[in-house]
Amino acid sequence: MLELLGLLAVGVVAGVVSTVVSLASIISYPALLAFGLSPLAANVTNTVSLVFTGIGAAAGSRPELKGQGGTVLRLGWISALGGATGALLLLITPSRTFELIAPFLIAIASLLLIRPPGVRPGGNHSVLARVALFAVAIYVGYFGAAGGILMLAVLTAVLDQAPARVNAVKNVISGLANFVAAAGFALFGPVVWWAVAPLAAGFLIGGWLGPSIARRLPGRSLRYLAAACGLAVAVKLGVDALT
Repeated sequence: MLELLGLLAVGVVAGVVSTVVSLASIISYPALLAFGLSPLAANVTNTVSLVFTGIGAAAGSRPELKGQGGTVLRLGWISALGGATGALLLLITPSRTFELIAPFLIAIASLLLIRPPGVRPGGNHSVLARVALFAVAIYVGYFGAAGGILMLAVLTAVLDQAPARVNAVKNVISGLANFVAAAGFALFGPVVWWAVAPLAAGFLIGGWLGPSIARRLPGRSLRYLAAACGLAVAVKLGVDALT
């Protein structure tokens, strides 16, 4: 019972963190390791549970998502395809390479979040934007720690919208990548189902609460907070990968 309550609490906190600064897995993944799951089992269990963050975030972000159905549809299928590709890679290849390059990807994405506004590379229809989104979605499906930071950086670069609205789109299309990856893991991965239920419930609650917090933060504060957290995570993952 204590383990179930503990995972529920972890899920709530991680769900809020996911929707506000895109770092759910940095909380939930180590927590699953602490509860005795192997790294692979913790990764796939976390991904399955994260589906409910997307559901909660979509429900809590209805004001920011108003009028964005077309954007979600245009970008969502790319994210879903990338998530499926990442899940397949995780199931058939070792994860060492991604562990080594992930800190650099996260650090670069975090720095992109705080760059001065500039010319956007063709909007959400450009080939470059689609390729970048697909690559990030692969990472989300493969491992996903701070994948939301990468997704937010790409969307910030290509969507000329308020940060809270960009964050809402990020929550939905990241959720699509997680959903497709989770479906594959549920069929072929070592998912620990007893841990999914409480963690997923917490993610659902936290994902629903998070947008109300995000919309109260000034736009620049949201970007700077996400960037600072991302850089901290990059350092932590880099140290872990080299030790």
